[in-house]
Amino acid sequence: MGTTSTHSEHKVLMEQAVKNLPPEEKVMPLADFFKVFGDSTRLKIIGILRHTSLSVCCIADCLGMEQSAISHQLKVLRNNHIVKVEKKGKQSFYSLDDLHVELLYQMGLEHIMEDD
Repeated sequence: MGTTSTHSEHKVLMEQAVKNLPPEEKVMPLADFFKVFGDSTRLKIIGILRHTSLSVCCIADCLGMEQSAISHQLKVLRNNHIVKVEKKGKQSFYSLDDLHVELLYQMGLEHIMEDD
């Protein structure tokens, strides 16, 4: 009889776990969103933009990279709502899209530094 009770409890736990999953149509967009964070250049850009907005030129200078390479990464970040752009005259300034992005970055950083 103990086995049946354990099986019942296990089944309830499994049902609760499945209920906690996002809707199926949101799983792939979520996976795609997290893929954006899988590139070291994009992570550096996010880190730079945490507390300020900068132009492509300034970001490229900070990272010692070509503007074209930075522009490409910014496009990926923009398309995924990680950064936003604001035009000031002829220049475009990039900043993080919202607080969620900064929090994700900060939490990831804290997580990998736990063992240090």
